[in-house]
Amino acid sequence: MLTVIYRFGLKLTITIIMFATIISFTIATTDYMRLREQAILHKQEQVRQMELMASYALETIEKAYHVFGENIALKMKKNSLSLLDLYDQNPSYQEWDFAALKKKFSVDIYLINSENVIVASSNEKDIGLDFKKCCKKLASILDTRRMSGEFYHDGIDMEQATGVIKKYSYIGTRDQQYIIQLGYSLQDSNIFQEFNFLQAIEGFVEHHPAIQEIHVLNSGGFSLGSPAVQGKKLPQERRAAFEKTLRTGETTEYHGEWNQEPAIYRYVRYLSEYDKGTTQTKVLEIIYHEKDLQAILDEKKDSFIFQLLLILIVTVILSFIISRWVARPMYLAFHDSLTGLYNRAAFDELFEKAIRDGKGSIALMMIDLDNFKKVNDQWGHDKGDELLKHVAECIQRFARKEDRAVRLGGDEFVLIMPSVGRQQADEIARGMIKAITASTAAQIPLEEEGVTVSIGIALSDGLEVDTDILYKQADLALYRSKEQGKNRYHFYDA
Repeated sequence: MLTVIYRFGLKLTITIIMFATIISFTIATTDYMRLREQAILHKQEQVRQMELMASYALETIEKAYHVFGENIALKMKKNSLSLLDLYDQNPSYQEWDFAALKKKFSVDIYLINSENVIVASSNEKDIGLDFKKCCKKLASILDTRRMSGEFYHDGIDMEQATGVIKKYSYIGTRDQQYIIQLGYSLQDSNIFQEFNFLQAIEGFVEHHPAIQEIHVLNSGGFSLGSPAVQGKKLPQERRAAFEKTLRTGETTEYHGEWNQEPAIYRYVRYLSEYDKGTTQTKVLEIIYHEKDLQAILDEKKDSFIFQLLLILIVTVILSFIISRWVARPMYLAFHDSLTGLYNRAAFDELFEKAIRDGKGSIALMMIDLDNFKKVNDQWGHDKGDELLKHVAECIQRFARKEDRAVRLGGDEFVLIMPSVGRQQADEIARGMIKAITASTAAQIPLEEEGVTVSIGIALSDGLEVDTDILYKQADLALYRSKEQGKNRYHFYDA
């Protein structure tokens, strides 16, 4: 029963700790995950706001050109037809004065051959540009437009050499050998100055430290407003994300580096409501970092660990308190509340266990105080209780580690001593009597006889032991000690 109680107390403590730890860990983890998710969602919302504002800035200027800039397309068509007539009159474009034509029509003029290479232009830097190499998508569209002979105009685009924002128009020659392309600079117009989406985007970036840059990419992957080096395109990984977004319309992210620091490249497709040409589809490239998010997550993580440790410590303390509180009544059921020794209820189990586990002989030492009633009569029960506690301490002091001391009741004690010989039991009894008698004589002087100790010892023969018989033998030995004058010990001898 005592082993069961001990194990029960231990299991109860461990169970409470585990249960409380699991509950605490679950609550703390859930709270941390909730806060972590909120921080991530907040970050995503910030990036989403940047995406919406950039889209709105681009949409605003396109809407402005749609409402107020329709005459630009009409003028470009008129100029294209004039150049078409010039080609019919003089197909030898080498003889054309492109500088004068640019001044006359206030546009850049490009002549693109059937190989989709610019062979002549008012902007000499663009001569030799091969669309099949830089812009394969546009090259296939140019083939279609060259054969149709119709007039086409696109929306907002860029001049690759300079990055200048322009509007381009296209018309094929009647012999289907060339395309006359016009480039009108939008950045010089009042509309662009009033609704400059590039400046608006720069303003967004300045006010949001987590955003590195925002680019508006055309279908070729070049950033509007920035010069594009011929042949230099997006790196392979970024290009793959860009192409996926351009093709499917799905928002794509790529984790890479920006200025040698970790960064995320976010690609969002933009589909214009007002531009129905080849420039209708663009891609927003938003480059941002997560330093602020990581700092928040690290702070939440540290808080989570601290909270968990605090909860764990409090849990362990409360578990010990609760387990002790629950185990206390069980402890008192088998222990003497005054001396702390085992009580009579525990005696039989302790005795049988000692016999079971013992090797060799076992001794049962019965201890009884002489003249204890006089202490209560002359000094009161409080002094008597104090004496009993003192005697219990002496018994414990002389007992070995494997011995078990029991208070049977009143002034009767018993010491169960497994694996002990007669000589060792003799020494323990002699020392115990001497120590208890000397200390009690000094502490509690009586008018007549002082408090002494009588001890009876029964030793088993190392064979099968009958607990009842051994107990009676020890009791008879105790009686013999008292009969012979008290304050002595006696071994049972048949």
